[in-house]
Amino acid sequence: MSAQTYTGPRRRGVGVALTTVTWLLALAFFFPVLWLAMTAFKQENQASSSPPTWVFTPTLDQFRAVIEGGSAVYVGNSAIATGVSTLLVLLLGIPASYALSIRPVKRVSDVLFFFISTKMLPVVAVIVPIYVIAGQLRVLDNIWTLVVLYTAMNLPIAVWMMRSFFQEIPVEVLEAASMDGAGLMRTLRSVLLPMVAPGIAATALICVIFAWNEFFFALNLTASRAATVPLFITSTMTSEGLFLARLSAAAILASLPVILAGWIAQKQLVRGLSMGAIK
Repeated sequence: MSAQTYTGPRRRGVGVALTTVTWLLALAFFFPVLWLAMTAFKQENQASSSPPTWVFTPTLDQFRAVIEGGSAVYVGNSAIATGVSTLLVLLLGIPASYALSIRPVKRVSDVLFFFISTKMLPVVAVIVPIYVIAGQLRVLDNIWTLVVLYTAMNLPIAVWMMRSFFQEIPVEVLEAASMDGAGLMRTLRSVLLPMVAPGIAATALICVIFAWNEFFFALNLTASRAATVPLFITSTMTSEGLFLARLSAAAILASLPVILAGWIAQKQLVRGLSMGAIK
C-alpha cells in the first residue's frame, strides 16, 4: 500500500522533470532562430551593439533593402535548380525504387550499397574534376549544371526512401491488379503511386530542402548568372563590414519558401515519414 502511495507522486515528479528538461532544450535550440528574427527587424547599429539591444522599434528597412538588392535573380535560379532537379529525381527514383522493392533485381543489396556509397565521398574531393569537366564543356555559371548536380546529389537518398515506402504495399494488392488485367505501367500509375503518395511527398520535400540550401557547388561553379540564394546571403558580407541586420533579413527570406512548402505538405510529410512505423 505504501509502495503504491509513493510510486504515483514519484512518477509524476519524473514526468514533470522530463517535461521541463525537454522544454528547456527546445527553447535552447529555438533561441538562435528567435535571435535571427529579432535582428532582422533592427537597424544595423542596434544589431551590432554591445551589450545587445533588447528593446527597439521594429523596422522593415532590412527586408526592403534585401528585396531591392537584386534578390529576385537569385531566387529564380534557386527555384529553377530546386524544382527541376526534384522533378528529375522523382522521375528517375520512382522506377528505380519499384525495381529494387516490388520487382527486385539480382544482388539488390549491392545495388543499394552502390547508391548510398555515392553519398560517402566528400563533395570537396570531387569539385576539382567537376570544375574541369564543366569548364571544358563551357557550362560554368550555368543553372543547368546545378540541376544535373542536384539531381545526382539527391537521387540516392530518394531511392532509399521510396524503396521503403514501396515495400510497405501488400502483395495482395498487386495480385488483385494483375488478376484485373492491369499491366505494369497501369499498376504503377493507378495503384501504387496513389498508395505511396505521402512517401513521395516526404521524399520530394527533403530533396527540395537539400537543393535549396546547397552552397558548395553553387559557390564554386557559379559567378553571377546562375548564383543561388545561399550565395546572395553571403553577399551581405562585404569589405565594408558585416551587416548583421541585413544578413538576418536575407536568411529569413531565404528560409520562407522551404518553411511554407513544409507547412503546406505537413500532413503528407507526417504520413510519409510514419509509413511502416507500425506493423
